[in-house]
Amino acid sequence: MAMALLAFTPGADDGCCATTGTGTALGIGRPARHGRARRCQGRVLAACGLALLPWLGYLAGTLPPAEAAAWVALDALEAAALLTAGTRLLRADPRHRAPAAAAAVLLVADACLDLATAAAGPELVAAVAMAVAAELPLAALCARLAVRPPRGPVGDGR
Repeated sequence: MAMALLAFTPGADDGCCATTGTGTALGIGRPARHGRARRCQGRVLAACGLALLPWLGYLAGTLPPAEAAAWVALDALEAAALLTAGTRLLRADPRHRAPAAAAAVLLVADACLDLATAAAGPELVAAVAMAVAAELPLAALCARLAVRPPRGPVGDGR
């Protein structure tokens, strides 16, 4: 429910994550798609952060206590960084860079630790699949958002 509300919050755009369009913002010749792309990226980060919350409960309930504490702490930090970066992007807040950078580092660390601690067989296959399909692409997006310079005048929100 929360993800659905987050994904379709009313705003200046039509609620989609499309990155097409040729309109200009403030008449300065910059494509309007930049704001839509950032909102879409914000929705993706926030949705991934929210998706980690039930995963924390699963880890806490299925792992031995010592392991659960470490994995839950790591994934909770990832969720906090993703939610912070995502909500700041949705608000066009330029302070999204620090939490995006933190999320990138945490996601890469998570992928490395998953691969290093996985037992041979199905557990290793699952760790590789998660790293390739989720953790590393999301880390790349976060790293790109963290280092990409702002566009346009301050307060433009695009």
